[in-house]
Amino acid sequence: MIDIVTLFDYLGTFAFAISGVRLAAAKQFDIFGAYVVGFVTAVGGGTIRDLCLGLSPFWMIQPSYVIITALALLFTIIFRRWVVPLNVTFFLFDAIGLGLFTVVGLEKSLAAGFPFWVNIIMGSITGAAGGMFRDVLINEVPLIFRKDIYAVACVGGGIIYYILAVCGCPSIITQFITLASVILIRVLAVQFDVNLPSLRPLDEKMKKKQ
Repeated sequence: MIDIVTLFDYLGTFAFAISGVRLAAAKQFDIFGAYVVGFVTAVGGGTIRDLCLGLSPFWMIQPSYVIITALALLFTIIFRRWVVPLNVTFFLFDAIGLGLFTVVGLEKSLAAGFPFWVNIIMGSITGAAGGMFRDVLINEVPLIFRKDIYAVACVGGGIIYYILAVCGCPSIITQFITLASVILIRVLAVQFDVNLPSLRPLDEKMKKKQ
């Protein structure tokens, strides 16, 4: 029987792979290129996490992630009329994958025996790094480096996870609340156009004052 963390991992892989394949299709990549972008999007963050934790990358042990990415590619091909043209589709799958992978990163780091602040960092890397690789591959400025609330949503979810864990909240409830929190932070930030302030050169600010 699949445990909840593995289920989150599989669902996150499928969601992130679709977000990668969808953007690759919009850029008119061929099928192989789209698969590569989807796969890197799905496993990129988890790979960095496992290497930082001193573990073998998960997808090198379990072939299901390769298969799930192929299913995501097939899903996008079959439903490309609805999936590819819609920006809301990319946003939806990206937000869901972000939340799912944040929980997976938190749980795996916790299981490896690291302190809470490392868990939060590993959760954020698992959630956000795959999207960064995706954007680089399709020649876009990564969301994590823009004003968008992206990796910050993962950090917020990690803090909520830690608070709930300290308060003795049951594990499964903590996981679902953390998942919902990351997705909600991301959706509300976009809905109400909440962004982090951009860092501008000092001389640019002086020109505006003049």
